Amino acid sequence: MAPTSPYADFVAGQSTQRRVRPWVTDALLGAGVAGTVSIVITANEGGRHGPDQLAYLWAVGLGALMLVRRRYPVLVLAVSVLGLFAYYAAGYPAIGLAVPVAAALFSAAEHGRIAASIVAAVLVVVVSVVFRLAEGQDFSFVVGYELAGHVLLMGAAIALGDSLRSRRAAQADARRIAELTEARYRQEAQARLRDERMAIARDLHDSLGHTTSVIALHADVAREALGRDETAARSALELIRSTARRSMDDLRRTVALLRSPGDPPRTVVSLANLDAVTRAASAAGFDVDVRVVVDTPLPAPVEAAAFRIVQEAVTNVVRHSAGSRVQIRAEQHGDQLTVTVTVTDTGSDPAPGTEPTRGAGSAEPSTYPETANGRVEPPATARSAHGIAGMRERAESLGGTLAAGHRQTGFEVRAVLPLREPT
Repeated sequence: MAPTSPYADFVAGQSTQRRVRPWVTDALLGAGVAGTVSIVITANEGGRHGPDQLAYLWAVGLGALMLVRRRYPVLVLAVSVLGLFAYYAAGYPAIGLAVPVAAALFSAAEHGRIAASIVAAVLVVVVSVVFRLAEGQDFSFVVGYELAGHVLLMGAAIALGDSLRSRRAAQADARRIAELTEARYRQEAQARLRDERMAIARDLHDSLGHTTSVIALHADVAREALGRDETAARSALELIRSTARRSMDDLRRTVALLRSPGDPPRTVVSLANLDAVTRAASAAGFDVDVRVVVDTPLPAPVEAAAFRIVQEAVTNVVRHSAGSRVQIRAEQHGDQLTVTVTVTDTGSDPAPGTEPTRGAGSAEPSTYPETANGRVEPPATARSAHGIAGMRERAESLGGTLAAGHRQTGFEVRAVLPLREPT
């Protein structure tokens, strides 16, 4: 299912609000202008002669200009102002100043032409006052009584248009922010899903790699012991059976997590279960020494990483080391967990047909041709390809470090993991 967020609902709601077509709004506004001006003309106040068909046709034309106000806001404003002057010059009844041009002023301001709106309003007021005073009308009536109402009405039309423009701009910005936030939310969800898949794939790789290595090793032991040492053969087969069963349990838990996205964070592995890892090394003849010193509960990702690093290192010890002793340490020092896996060499020469001591973490589990003594050996390039790199990647994903290399007495893998939740 695609990720959703409240921002998607916001964007959908904004789209719903834009369903009214612009031409419908313009037609209604034009009809309102034509109707209002026609009603004022019908009052037949003042003028040299009464209204006729041309006067009403002028009112209809003034309303028709609203149909092109979005494309040509300044032109509509200019034609409205000039038409008002022509109307009064023709001697028709008075219709005021603000009513005929209010819609044009509003349209120009709505489309960001504030300066043109203000200039047009000032021009209409000045021309009207000058001509009326020149005709001998009373100054106190023209300036003191009528002027304030015309100025306020035209100012309100300009303010309303600019307010609507600002609101639409704010809504457009909000939609853009919502769309960007939604895109970022999807990217973060995809990144989390990708990281989770990588973590599960890494866990399955480590778990199955350890299991197949142990099974392959003890299958060789059982094959060589058949007919000669039935006790050793049965012991090897029993270990194969128990190892396979644990691997299937681990696999089932992981698959269950995949099928249940609402489950709590994964805690499939733990340092308390290191016995399942060291049992294979003990059965292969290694002397295993384990010590875990942890003062506080570890974060699940850190504990899982520590377990997998130990598992990978022990797997490669069992497969490739000619040592005799494996030492595993997991110790908490302040806000860090230090994990060390050390294999100690026996000091003896490797048996004929086998590789020299290579140390833990130098190979990936796989299937390769057998040597003369029946031991499975990968080629040198595969042995060094991914083992240490995989452990280092796991440590660095938590902000830690991992070092691996030969020592005077053998080989050591050392990881330092910070005790904090990964970001």
